[in-house]
Amino acid sequence: MPKPDVTVLRKTLDLLEEGVLVLNERREIVFMNSAAERITGVNRENAAGSRCDTVLGSERCTEDCLLDEARRTGNVVRTRHAEAVDAMGNRKLLSIAAGWVDDAGKDGEYAVEVFRDLASMERPATRARSLGGLISTNRVMLGIFELLPLVARSNSTVLISGESGTGKELVARAIYQLSKRSEGPFVTVNCAAIPDTLLESELFGYVRGAFTGADRDKPGRFAMADGGTIFLDEIAEVSPAIQAKLLRVLQDGVYQALGSTGEQQTDTRVLAATNRDIEAMMEKGEFRSDLYYRINVINIHLPPLRERMEDLPLLVEHFVSKFNSRENRSVQGVTDDALAALMSYDFPGNVRELENLVERAFVLCKRDRISTEHLPRKLTTGLPTAGGTGGLRELEASYIMSVLRRNDWNKTAAARELGIHKSTLYRKIKRLGLDVPRRGKKQ
Repeated sequence: MPKPDVTVLRKTLDLLEEGVLVLNERREIVFMNSAAERITGVNRENAAGSRCDTVLGSERCTEDCLLDEARRTGNVVRTRHAEAVDAMGNRKLLSIAAGWVDDAGKDGEYAVEVFRDLASMERPATRARSLGGLISTNRVMLGIFELLPLVARSNSTVLISGESGTGKELVARAIYQLSKRSEGPFVTVNCAAIPDTLLESELFGYVRGAFTGADRDKPGRFAMADGGTIFLDEIAEVSPAIQAKLLRVLQDGVYQALGSTGEQQTDTRVLAATNRDIEAMMEKGEFRSDLYYRINVINIHLPPLRERMEDLPLLVEHFVSKFNSRENRSVQGVTDDALAALMSYDFPGNVRELENLVERAFVLCKRDRISTEHLPRKLTTGLPTAGGTGGLRELEASYIMSVLRRNDWNKTAAARELGIHKSTLYRKIKRLGLDVPRRGKKQ
């Protein structure tokens, strides 16, 4: 098979979204692709023959140089996050990989540096996974993605826990769609939205004459879900009386319609969800322990968005694409300033709140990109732009704290995930003024 010539290779590298620099032994640039031009703001003709540190402008060029480490170890060295300054003076946050290549004695060694702008909407598609409407690159979420097909194969009851807006119903639907019951019905009951006086009849139905106005039999949600799956959202809100009736269904697969003297069988898989601490409720006598152990056969806990902030750019891109399709528009994404503002926010409403914010901004946006002027004031008041040091510091601080939190505040493990030396992480924590709790302490 003939080998591609240099022109073909150059055009291939120009198709990449990552910036690529090829350097000679003196670390002078011999090739630069178009993405590298865009990220650094330097024309490739002007860059030719220049040293990489004058073009890339990264803090790693003077502190823990990746090329030095790559030469010392003989391996490709990566950092997930380093500051850089482009030709226009804009500060950026980059992920960088570097390594040396031996040209088999022909022309000596070459170095290759590959980098990506983390504040842009460009994300490596190979890292992201989606399942049943969920999308993530987060390690915990990817573990849940691996678990869901296994859970779906069984008929066991599942309790999905997590804060409001984390996607509990999406997880329930994914389990249903992957299960052998996917041809049957999927019935959702929001237990918090139905008054307790009506919830019993909603769940189990009633017979004619059960109460004034009951002039006909009406099947309940369990009857409607027979042969399929029922999803009991906010199950912690049901009263002790209803809890006892739910326990009977889970134990024996039978229930009694309101006003009926007979029992009905049901072949229904039960999935439940809550945003409350049911174990604490049990201690107060607010939730039956026997029901809890019945619904908690398998527990899936969804992390809040603030603990998976690396997913935020991906989610923003996903929502913009969704609204573009729905409204037949072509908004290209968000500006770096807008992304920095979103990254600095805690999102008490989690992914649902993020989607609402993006939809609001999408409606207000009249340009090709959503900017800070389209975001609520609470996100932008007092926030410096990402083109300046403040906005970048906010973005960097938020990202480092999310990695530390994910690693239970273990700085060695966090530095490993960030791709930097532990001492570098300590310097960043000090420079950014981060308040890092002791290991094991939740925040």
